[in-house]
Amino acid sequence: MKGLFARLALAFTLITSSILLVSTLMFMYQTHRHFKMFESQTMNMNVTSHSFNVHFEQALLQSALWTFAIGILVTVVVSILVARRITTPLIDMKKTAQQMAKGNLNVRTNVKGEDELSDLGRSLNHLAEQLIRQEQLRKTMTADVAHELRTPLTTIESHIAAMLDGIWEPTPKRLASCYEEVERLTLLVGDLSRLTELESPHLKLQLVSEDITELVKRHAAAMRSLFDEKGVSLIVAAQNPINVMIDKQRMGQVVTNLLSNALKFTPTGGKVSIEFKPAQEAVLVKVKDTGIGINETELEWVFERFYRGEKSRNRKTGGAGIGLTIVKAIVEAHGGKVNIIGQEGFGTEVQVYVPIQTVMEGRA
Repeated sequence: MKGLFARLALAFTLITSSILLVSTLMFMYQTHRHFKMFESQTMNMNVTSHSFNVHFEQALLQSALWTFAIGILVTVVVSILVARRITTPLIDMKKTAQQMAKGNLNVRTNVKGEDELSDLGRSLNHLAEQLIRQEQLRKTMTADVAHELRTPLTTIESHIAAMLDGIWEPTPKRLASCYEEVERLTLLVGDLSRLTELESPHLKLQLVSEDITELVKRHAAAMRSLFDEKGVSLIVAAQNPINVMIDKQRMGQVVTNLLSNALKFTPTGGKVSIEFKPAQEAVLVKVKDTGIGINETELEWVFERFYRGEKSRNRKTGGAGIGLTIVKAIVEAHGGKVNIIGQEGFGTEVQVYVPIQTVMEGRA
């Protein structure tokens, strides 16, 4: 029994048992001692009931007093030991939490054992690690948002300034360039707005029973020309109908984002395939590609907003880093989950688990 509950139960059981054992032994000892005293005092004498009663009463009283004194001693000693064992890690965790509240996220609590207190300590350490990670992501996201906004704004500003100063003529080509940058800003703001909506607890899904294989095929067919233009094969594995409760529009966006990602990172001559694996309570949709893959150290970061494995910040290759974040938000809103596996140079596989029956409180 390694659990804290079991150890506490054992400690208090030992205390109670010790008191009962002491009381029993003391009663036996004192009773026996006083009977021996009574026998020695009344030897060759007339026995009176009064003398017997006095000795018997003394035996009982002394037994009770000794039992009380020793029981109190045992209780105090065991209670101090148990309290120290419980409070020491709690005090350590309290100090750690106070340091974390002051901004020192590198502090850690000492973890020993395998009980519930140890689990609490490990959870606190994990929380500190997650806070460090979130702080890093916040700083990265701030820098990325600034970059994503600064680049098109700088382009528009320089173009318009040149036109106003008479350096450039406002030709349709130059105006079209400005328009493209405005569109880029519009798309970024739209993605951020969409992501905020998806992560809202008040999100309402328009759930209907839909054949997910047919939905995937429709969106794949709509994008097939892009694959053909780049010379990448797109294969949707034939599958029997699989009806699930989904929001068709939002789940269609999941398919579109995954296929766009796969196409972006798959070179000419490569292949992107979609497979289905029905289960009892969910359906697994796999989107595989034979593209450049992803570094294993980056797998846990790919669903964070604005994260891109492509460090050049080139939107043609790296994108804005919101697509997979939106995918995760939509899938989790349906009560499902999404995983990504891959190896650099050996392609990527995205696994989307969609429940057959979506049950999300306040979202359906």
